[in-house]
Amino acid sequence: MCPTQKTLNARQLTLEILRQIDRKKSYTDLALNKGLNRSNLNPSDRSLCTELVYGIIRHQRTLDSLIDQLGKKKAQQQPPDLRRILQIGLYQLRYLDNIPPSAAVNTSVELAKENKLQRLSGVVNGILRQYLRSVQANQDPLILPKDPIKKLAIHYSFPDWMIETWVKQWGEDPTEQLCHWFNQTPTLDIRLNPLKTIRETLTTQLTEAGVNVTPIPPFPCALRLQGKIGAIATLPGFTDGHWTVQDSSAQLVSYLLDPQPGETIIDACAAPGGKTTHIAELMGDQGTIFACDRTPSRLKKVQENLQRLQLNSITLIEGDSRHLRQFINKADRVLVDVPCSGLGTLHRHPDIRWRQTPENIQDLSLLQLEILTQAAQWVKPQGTLVYATCTLNPRENQEIIETFLSRHSHWYRENPSSNWLFSSLVTSSEWIEILPHEQNSDGFFMVKLKKG
Repeated sequence: MCPTQKTLNARQLTLEILRQIDRKKSYTDLALNKGLNRSNLNPSDRSLCTELVYGIIRHQRTLDSLIDQLGKKKAQQQPPDLRRILQIGLYQLRYLDNIPPSAAVNTSVELAKENKLQRLSGVVNGILRQYLRSVQANQDPLILPKDPIKKLAIHYSFPDWMIETWVKQWGEDPTEQLCHWFNQTPTLDIRLNPLKTIRETLTTQLTEAGVNVTPIPPFPCALRLQGKIGAIATLPGFTDGHWTVQDSSAQLVSYLLDPQPGETIIDACAAPGGKTTHIAELMGDQGTIFACDRTPSRLKKVQENLQRLQLNSITLIEGDSRHLRQFINKADRVLVDVPCSGLGTLHRHPDIRWRQTPENIQDLSLLQLEILTQAAQWVKPQGTLVYATCTLNPRENQEIIETFLSRHSHWYRENPSSNWLFSSLVTSSEWIEILPHEQNSDGFFMVKLKKG
């Protein structure tokens, strides 16, 4: 099989995965994994397919704007397959330096012909070559509006409302830095299990397996993996429970909770178990942890994680945390890591930017406050509760806490700066907000509350 045909296969699989996303509303990561698992692509082509799928979902508003400006029909008026083929071609031309422009154009034209769009293959050729002519003339084919919100939204490929929310919080320049960061390929952070290994040993094992490993100060158990990693389950130590995948920002949450051996801890929204198992490790697996979730399939993931990490202090509780009344005044510490919009993880989950809406977030905020209000009743007097989200939206973060405290006068915020791990972070005396472009990790919000 010639190299051109191999490349075309990678693009054909890309098109098929994008169809799944469009027609069945599949999540990008699930659709990609399913497509790759049934393919026989070589590693290079798998990598290209992964880059194209994630990149196109991430940049699709920008790519659609280019189609709008270069074509006779708007992107949304094009046949669905044609729109995606044009995006495949334009993404390579605009964002990939390792693909020759001629290959990007020719394989896109062939892709149209292979998918019963022979009569429209000329449209593909014309739009892509028109883009190339502009670039060769040192002109950006993408014409941006003057309105600052729409300009950022189209250039970086985000919904207007999301940009508007962030500009209102931080201003235009920080929002642009945030958008740029979200459009980069994510790295992979892991958390070693100190009950099973030490950082030096694990670093050596992973390095010998060809993985680029760096520590993440000041985190004592965090490592960042970069470059070509391959299948997680095949890396040294994973199946033996020596480490788990967890972003460094997410690791902060359990440190803020500060669980102690012998205590009773409740994780109100535990699945898939990253923070639950971290709590157990920090306690030396000594104490009682109740891991709650209302979805059996998600609790199964918690079970799989605790078995792999060989932890014994965790008990699974199936049920909606808003209705679990058996825990009243039972816990020394409670973690409330609520379901949220996930706007701090848009680099890992690019489709979230197109799935979430202000209406969804309003519904989420009501759920979050309900969970927090019930879980607060589980805490013993003088006990601790940590509220956390992986989103960057005040409606789900600061506003939830302000509302809760206004209704519960016996609760108060605890300043996190006394904890050594947080001294190097930009925090307020009231809460911690991790901005990805400043900390090079997922966006997170967390606050430590004490019961009087």
